[in-house]
Amino acid sequence: MNPRVTARVTATAWGLLVTAAQIGLPLAVRDRLPDPMATHWGPGDRPDGSQSFTAYVLTMTLFWVVPWIVALVTAVEGRTLARRQGRMAWWGALFGLSVLAFGINLSSVLANLDVTDWTRAELEVVHPLLVIAAALAAAVLAGYLGRGGPDELSDERREPPSLRLRPGQRAVWVGHVFNPWLALITVADAVVLLVLAALGLLGVTDGNVVGPILPGLLIVLVVGLLTTQASVRVSGDRVVIGIGLLRVPARRIPLSKIESAWSEERYPSQVGGWGFRGLPGGATIMLRGGECLVIGYRTGGRLAVSVDDAARGASLINALIAERVES
Repeated sequence: MNPRVTARVTATAWGLLVTAAQIGLPLAVRDRLPDPMATHWGPGDRPDGSQSFTAYVLTMTLFWVVPWIVALVTAVEGRTLARRQGRMAWWGALFGLSVLAFGINLSSVLANLDVTDWTRAELEVVHPLLVIAAALAAAVLAGYLGRGGPDELSDERREPPSLRLRPGQRAVWVGHVFNPWLALITVADAVVLLVLAALGLLGVTDGNVVGPILPGLLIVLVVGLLTTQASVRVSGDRVVIGIGLLRVPARRIPLSKIESAWSEERYPSQVGGWGFRGLPGGATIMLRGGECLVIGYRTGGRLAVSVDDAARGASLINALIAERVES
C-alpha cells in the first residue's frame, strides 16, 4: 500500500479509537466522579482548578481531536509525508500526542475517582511523569517505525548551471537567508525585556511577577538571535555555514568530503518544521520554505540549508570539486 494511503487510513482509524476512549473513559465511571471535577493542580497534590463534567469531557475530546484533524489534513495534503524527516515527525506526533491526551485523561479520572468533592482529589506526582515518559516513548517508536526508506532524489531536484573555472581562477559565492517572522518575534521579545527592565528600575513591577516569565523571554531572545538568519560561503577548499546574527556556530565542510551539490525545493512540512531538523546524515537547516542548497557527502549523507540563489552556490561547489579531481 502507498505510504500516504497507509498514513491516512491509520490516522483515521487510530483517531476514531482515541476519540472514543477520550469520551468513553469518563462516561464509563460517571457515577463515581464529582461534578465539578478537579482539572488543574498547582504545587503539591491538591487541586486549584475545576470544570463541570460536561466541560471536562469536551476539553479532553478537543485536546485530542484538534491535533488529530491537523494530522489528517497534512496527510491528505501529502507534502509532509514526502520525505523521511517529515514522516518521522508526522508519525511521532500522531501517536505521541494521542498517548499524551489519553494519559492526561486517565490521570485526571483516577485522581477524581470516588471523591465527594473536587477539592479532595489527589494527583500523585509520579502520574504526570509517567504520562510524559510514555508519550515520548510512543513518539520515538512511532517515528522510527514510520520513517520509511531513505529519501530518493525527487523530481524537484534542480541540477546547477554548468560552471567551469579557468586554471588559476578563484571564485567566491555567499548566499543568505532571512526569516522576517522570526526577526519580528525576536525584536518584540527584546522590546518586552527592555520594558520590563525599565519598569523594574522604576520600581513599578514586582520581581515575583517578572521572575516566572523572565527565563522564557530570555530563551526566545537567544533562540531568535541564533536562528533568524543564516549564510553559506563557498570559497577555496571548503563550505562554511554560519547561523544567526554573529554567524556562530559556524560549520566548516571541506570539499574533500563532498560528492556533489544541487538545488532542491524543500518545505518545513516535509522536514518536520522550522529550525535544525533531522539527524546526522540527513539534516536540514530550515529557516524558510523553498529553494535549498543540498550537499551530498561522499559517505552518503546529506545536509540541506534553505538559502537564496542555491543553484549558483551548488554550481561553484561542483566546479571546485571538479578542479580538485583534475588537478
